[in-house]
Amino acid sequence: MSEIQILSAREVPLGGVRALNVRRTIPHRDRSFVGAWCFCDHYGPTPVKAGNEGGMDVPPHPHTGLQTVSWLFEGEIEHRDTGGVIAKVRPGEMNLMSAGAGIAHSEVSTAATSILHGVQLWVVLPDADRHGERGFQHHVPEPAPLPGAAGTALVFVGSLAGVDAAPVHSFTPLLGAQLDLVPGATCVLEIDPSFEYGILLDRGELSVNGTALAYADLACLEPGERTLTLTAGPGPVRLILLGGEPFTEEIVMWWNFVGRTHDEIVAFREEWQAHGDRFGEVPGYVGTTDRIPAPQLPNVRLKTRNRRGSSYGERR
Repeated sequence: MSEIQILSAREVPLGGVRALNVRRTIPHRDRSFVGAWCFCDHYGPTPVKAGNEGGMDVPPHPHTGLQTVSWLFEGEIEHRDTGGVIAKVRPGEMNLMSAGAGIAHSEVSTAATSILHGVQLWVVLPDADRHGERGFQHHVPEPAPLPGAAGTALVFVGSLAGVDAAPVHSFTPLLGAQLDLVPGATCVLEIDPSFEYGILLDRGELSVNGTALAYADLACLEPGERTLTLTAGPGPVRLILLGGEPFTEEIVMWWNFVGRTHDEIVAFREEWQAHGDRFGEVPGYVGTTDRIPAPQLPNVRLKTRNRRGSSYGERR
C-alpha cells in the first residue's frame, strides 16, 4: 500500500467586494493535480443573511482551458455565462461548464439560501481540446448504495462501485463523487489502479487506508492501488472522492486562466481587460461591479507546472 500524501487547506478570499472565505487544497506547491482535477475549493457551512451577507457574489470573471464543476451540500447558487446559460446549482445536482478557448460567468447565492456549503472544482483540459467551444452540462445523480451497507454515493462524473458512468462528458478519464458513510462504517471500494485519487473530508472523522484525516484535508493516493478503505468515526461522514488518470502535460495556471506559456497568459489577460470577443459579456448580472478586473501580472515570467507542483497565482 503506497504512502498517502496529506494536503492541508489554506484560507483564500473568493470574489469581489464581499469575499467569501474558502479552503483551498489544490493547486498546492507540492501537487498541482489529482488526475486532471487542478483546483479544489471547499467552503461553508456559512450562514447567509438578508441581502446575501455572508453568501457568494462573484461578478463576471473569465476562464480558459478548463472545466468548472459546482457541487453543493447546502444552499443555492445562480450561474450565468457568456454562452447564454442561466442555471441554478442545488445540493446533489452537478453543473459543469466548459470554458474551451474562453468564457466568462458569474456566481451568486440566491435569496433561497440560508446556509451556503459546497465545493468548487476545476478540471484542466488537454492541449488537443482546450481551444474548443464553450459548453454546459447538468446532471442529477441517483444515490447508490456503498458496499457493506456503509452508506451511499452520488457519482457526478465517471463511475464507482458498480454505478453506471455518469452521462457527463469529460476530456480525460475522471471520477467525482460525494460519499456519505454511516457512523462506524468500514467501506472497501474497488478502484481503478490506473487512477490517482483525492479524498476531501467535509464532515465527521475519517481514516483513509488507516491514515486519519483532519477536517478539510485532501488525502492523495498514487496510481497502483486496487482497493480504497474508508473508515468512519462515531458520527456520520461526508467526503468528496476525486480521481483520474495522471495528467502529464505541463501548464501555466494564473488567476482564472490555464494556458501553456507565459505569453499566452499575457494575451488572455489583455483580451479580458479589453472586453474582447474571446470572453464576451455576461447578461443579467446585477452587482457592485460589472466584472472582476484581472490582477497585475508578476514582474517575472510565469513558470510551467506539472503534477508535482510549482509556483502559481491565486484566482479571482
